[in-house]
Amino acid sequence: MRWQGRRGSSNIEDRRGRGGPAVIGGSLGGIGLVVLIIYTLLGGDPTALLEQQSGAGQSAGIEASGLPVDETSDEGARFVSVVLADTEEVWREIFAAAGETYREPRLVLFEGQVQSACGRQGSSVGPFYCPGDETVYIDLSFYRVMREQFGAAGDFAQAYVIAHEIGHHVQNLLDITDRMERAGRGDANELSVRLELQADFLAGLWAHHAQRRFDILEPGDIEEALRAANAIGDDNLQRQTQGRVVPDAFTHGTGEQRERWFRLGFDTGDFNQGDTFAADRL
Repeated sequence: MRWQGRRGSSNIEDRRGRGGPAVIGGSLGGIGLVVLIIYTLLGGDPTALLEQQSGAGQSAGIEASGLPVDETSDEGARFVSVVLADTEEVWREIFAAAGETYREPRLVLFEGQVQSACGRQGSSVGPFYCPGDETVYIDLSFYRVMREQFGAAGDFAQAYVIAHEIGHHVQNLLDITDRMERAGRGDANELSVRLELQADFLAGLWAHHAQRRFDILEPGDIEEALRAANAIGDDNLQRQTQGRVVPDAFTHGTGEQRERWFRLGFDTGDFNQGDTFAADRL
């Protein structure tokens, strides 16, 4: 991915070194932590999971602002800042074309644990978007887990993580998440899958428009994103962790579904193609 030397976002905050050790709890350790992190990869609206972890969903006081990112010495933070800036420009353009105004989210870098409007969360929940404060939270050590434990390496795989979480912000701005919850119809797991697959579609949509505007893609970049999407499909995670696949327990979709919806967003660049809630085939 071509990102060096480009504009970074001003909507990024560095709280690393302030959170203390992650609160993992119970008998989770080693592989258990890795599984939990990957299972919640790109989890977006984390309400159910966060409630289980530490009472999320109840408004909590927000930690005092962190420091600006030091873009001169921290390549990982600089990369995240550039990707976030790209999402801002792409979504601002898409919203403007529809006669709407895009409200930019914030992104917080943390280590160990962090306070958000969704409660105090540990790194074990993985990257997440909190609608209560319209902020994406990410511990950059998560990228090492992706690379070393699940073979999802590459800078564009990392960009996909951010773009998916920003997709949840777009859903929040368009009231998709709230409308889904208010409807209260159907199986909760199926609704969760449809929400997550739409966020994958929106990540692909972002990649389409970012390439058109900034020429960011290098050979193999899209394949990196697709490998990451497949690696964290519910079927692949269940097969690896429990030796069998239980479709009724899916919350994010299969690896094939996640790849396909990301690819659809990237290939079409058409927001109207991403209504997973109306789709007969996921």
